[in-house]
Amino acid sequence: MTVEQVSDTAAVAEALKRHPDLVILDIMMPGMGGLEVLRELRRTSETPVILLSALSDETDRVVGLELGADDYVVKPFSPREVAARVRSVLRRSRTNPAAQRLTFDGLIVDTAARQVFVGGRLVELRPREFDLLAFLAGSPRQVFSRSQILERVWDSLAEFQDLSTITVHVRRLRHKIEADPMDPRWITTVWGIGYRFEP
Repeated sequence: MTVEQVSDTAAVAEALKRHPDLVILDIMMPGMGGLEVLRELRRTSETPVILLSALSDETDRVVGLELGADDYVVKPFSPREVAARVRSVLRRSRTNPAAQRLTFDGLIVDTAARQVFVGGRLVELRPREFDLLAFLAGSPRQVFSRSQILERVWDSLAEFQDLSTITVHVRRLRHKIEADPMDPRWITTVWGIGYRFEP
């Protein structure tokens, strides 16, 4: 397992040459900011990224997640917390659920190949987006709260992770698989509770 911690732009480029399993990226880097580095990284790589930041505002976390971070850790933090986050992200990025194809009208979720097809077209999802879709699609019509999703898909608890993480990932997922993300066909919101997959 290779984990790279990077603190400047040059270190990111060097780290990626070694094909790490995960990158820990500090937002407050000299030169190019961490969020800009993340944006560039996501143009060419799906390597899992954990952001480190002293910025604790919800808006900052949402921006990081929207840009493609897999997790966001606010300073100050303990080494044990970061180690736990690393294990969780790596476990999710490598998980290969029991082989099966979940087939719906125009949507196929192939959990063995970790591929999703919408109308016959392959849709590229990040590892956590795929895990979220596979989890919801695996239990059609069952309503899950954001806390339940956080525990089952992120292997985390609300006391350690912001519930807005779920909101951000659902939004990104809808933009990739829904014909109209504002009026979703597959992943629906159950107001005041959470989300449900409609077969």
